[in-house]
Amino acid sequence: MRTLTKMLVVVDTRKESSIALNRAVLIAKATDTPIIALAPNPHANEASRARLDAMLQPHIDAGLEISGSEQWHNSAVETIIHVRQMERCSLVVKASKEAKGIGSIVSTPEDWALLRQCRVPVLLVKNTASWMGQKILAAVDACPNDSNHEILNNVIMEYAANISGLAEAECHMGSAHPGMMLAGEETEEQTQSLYQNNCLSLADKYDIDSQAIHVDEGPAEVFIPELSKTLGASLIVMGTVANTSLKGALLGNTAEQILQHVECDVLTVKPRDLMDPLENVIR
Repeated sequence: MRTLTKMLVVVDTRKESSIALNRAVLIAKATDTPIIALAPNPHANEASRARLDAMLQPHIDAGLEISGSEQWHNSAVETIIHVRQMERCSLVVKASKEAKGIGSIVSTPEDWALLRQCRVPVLLVKNTASWMGQKILAAVDACPNDSNHEILNNVIMEYAANISGLAEAECHMGSAHPGMMLAGEETEEQTQSLYQNNCLSLADKYDIDSQAIHVDEGPAEVFIPELSKTLGASLIVMGTVANTSLKGALLGNTAEQILQHVECDVLTVKPRDLMDPLENVIR
């Protein structure tokens, strides 16, 4: 993750602490990146501002470049998007918010909406576990002869490899492939081999150990959570595309389904043509 330009971290002043802020602070210390702490608050007042200032003061006293802001623009997601654009932040950090209640079945959860609308990478924080010396899992789609996936895979691997270097962590790569009924004319063995070879090419490009490649049959939304648990991964880096279809709205995209079934942090990125140019995000 080399040098970021600026981070936007979303905080909730109703809580005493913020795992998103704590994660952002660790990243800032390692990368010397300024932080803007945003509290999306439709009812901001002196008391809420005082709580925000109190949350940030210890980090300011420790020498971090960090500022706070309370704003509201129609919804929490719209507020995050607005401030991200105005401040030209290259990463959004937010605590993962679980969908609860029957309403979550018929409406898009907040995190899903953010993943779909945000043009820069979004880090959803699920716990306080350290990334240092741990395992980073890059979730790719090694489908052969698919230029769109190839572009997205390279973005995923750039981030995963850079973060692994920064955290002195092991970088692993995982890709699910379809079963024989969905693979067309290829046998299961041929499909496995095609996906494995594509992963080997990616691994060679980003200096990833071939033993850290994991390819198996199944839907990615099942395979990746199981693999992350087996590895004990502290972070998953994966791609997402903005599926706005009715099916996508009701069931969630693959990335969103994975998000619901993992316990570690998740960093989502988009294809280059949907993101700000990568050279403006990572220098």
